[in-house]
Amino acid sequence: MTIEEYNQIVYSQSDALFRFALKNIKVVEDAQEIVQTSFEKLWLNKDKVESTKYKAYLFKIAYNSMIDIIRKQRNEVDLETSNIPESHSTQTEYKGLKQILEKAFNEISEIQKNVILLRDYEGYSYAEIGEITGLNESQVKITIFRGRQALQKILGKMEDYL
Repeated sequence: MTIEEYNQIVYSQSDALFRFALKNIKVVEDAQEIVQTSFEKLWLNKDKVESTKYKAYLFKIAYNSMIDIIRKQRNEVDLETSNIPESHSTQTEYKGLKQILEKAFNEISEIQKNVILLRDYEGYSYAEIGEITGLNESQVKITIFRGRQALQKILGKMEDYL
């Protein structure tokens, strides 16, 4: 890969990669770091990655980086909240549809959220999503189906708040 080809890949993929990371991480600086790391690893492995697989390679690196950050954040939260009693509030105020959708989206599993984002938000094919997440095509389809079912069930419960 030449410098010009690399720059073209950065130009064409950086926004999509950033959106994908930000949707999951929700912290701009972490999303930027994930994008930076992904492109750095692409450059370091430019001779090993096939020219038709750059996009999948970038998203796989970003996906793995996000999983690492999410695990780290969960461990930190677990340590901080281990002595705090759990609140049993059953009603939350919703100010808009965006908040309702984000809340529902955060209640499904990470893998379901990621494959739905890659499919519906970024427009990837099942095969590309499989390459990014390490799942086969059938597993991707099942995960998307179950994730959408879970979202439908969660949003159905939230109808009372609309």
